[in-house]
Amino acid sequence: MTIEVKVPVLPESVADATIAAWHKQPGDSIQRDENLVDLETDKVVLEVPSPVDGVLGKIVRNSGETVISGELLGVIEPGGVEVAATASEEASPAPATADNAATVSTTAKLSPAARRIAEEEQADVSKVSGTGRGGRITKADVITHVRTGNQTGQRLEERVKMTRLRSRVAERMKLAQNTAAILTSFNEVDLKVVMDLRKKYQQAFQHEHGVKLGLMSFFVKAVADALRKHPIVNASLEDDEIVYHGFQDIGIAVSTERGLMVPILRNAEHLTLAEAEHSIRDFAGRARDGSITLEDLQGGTFTITNGGTFGSLLSTPLLNPPQSAILGMHSIQDRPVVVQGEIVVRPMMYIALSYDHRIIDGKDAVLFLVAVKDALEDPARLLLNL
Repeated sequence: MTIEVKVPVLPESVADATIAAWHKQPGDSIQRDENLVDLETDKVVLEVPSPVDGVLGKIVRNSGETVISGELLGVIEPGGVEVAATASEEASPAPATADNAATVSTTAKLSPAARRIAEEEQADVSKVSGTGRGGRITKADVITHVRTGNQTGQRLEERVKMTRLRSRVAERMKLAQNTAAILTSFNEVDLKVVMDLRKKYQQAFQHEHGVKLGLMSFFVKAVADALRKHPIVNASLEDDEIVYHGFQDIGIAVSTERGLMVPILRNAEHLTLAEAEHSIRDFAGRARDGSITLEDLQGGTFTITNGGTFGSLLSTPLLNPPQSAILGMHSIQDRPVVVQGEIVVRPMMYIALSYDHRIIDGKDAVLFLVAVKDALEDPARLLLNL
């Protein structure tokens, strides 16, 4: 009796998925709950585990094909571990060697995107050093290996199909440009007090909470406070109605090898600095290793993006529909500023608020930025609810 492997029920917001990579080929043995195939959706990569021990008998849908919920992917011949191993040996009589074992071990560290590039370029992944989390081999690692491996001096070109995630991001960005009346306002923040607090309490904070006191948590608290004071910035437009959200679900943009992801900090207004730091670190790690879920990415009433981690001095961030505003952080630079009539050097950051001018007036946007600036330059205001 054969066992059918089908596409799992996709979330309501996901119409279909693309087969990113098969981890087994016909004749290979597989254990129950072992990952059999990766499915790439608009937002995340889903793993399809084997329902039983056995041997993969047939692949019905190949890598790169688009599938929907309940569609047949392949067929498994069930059996115990010994039966599966025997069948696998008959299908692949080549003896296991140290080189084979190394290749299997290396292949297991490939991300889905890296696996696809390696197959297309026929790259020897055993010679690729992984720079990802836990030594995981990323798409960039494989591309670098392929490019540096070219010693012929040829002028190479390559065509790589956009991932579902990048395609979806491109679609949403164009949607934002075509539908919203986007305007950007700027301000600058003196981060001396925040930097001094981090330096003074970093060791005690890390000892108490098990996580470093970063900069993003201060911005999350400052933004949550500013959104409370200016709820129109936290609102969204649906048809001819303005929807005011009585909660603050703040998205934190995370750059991954597959593209930009925005996991959501639910009820950010109630989070402590430590809780925010734990959530941000967890989301960033899971977004980059591919274990983040659709639920983590859905919703959100406001977004924060930090181009400063890559050296950006100033930019105009693009809205994340249906949200009406997004805050852009930038790099911190020591600059001369005038404080109480004297020129001093302070760690300064430009901040930018892009907003939908259809529902947010310029006054509201400017006052929102001033509220964020005031909270960061004098964090005691957050404690005093000022």
